[in-house]
Amino acid sequence: MQVLQISLQILLGITSLLLTLLILLHKGRGGGLSDMFGGGMSSSLGSSGVAERNLNRFTVVLGVVWGLVIVGLGLIMTYS
Repeated sequence: MQVLQISLQILLGITSLLLTLLILLHKGRGGGLSDMFGGGMSSSLGSSGVAERNLNRFTVVLGVVWGLVIVGLGLIMTYS
């Protein structure tokens, strides 16, 4: 049980760093903090390329994995 907990903690650290990096790679959509820092000059908000769609998919999948790891760690810590 201890090995599983340590493995999940390492996985949580890796997914947290990757998720932060992927979120920062997204393009600003305007209307928020991105406008304040000069990112509000986007020409077309509706169109997105293949790379951006893949980035969105990968971010969502990594976010789900991150959430499942947190739930798993919580269950292990509660019932051990």
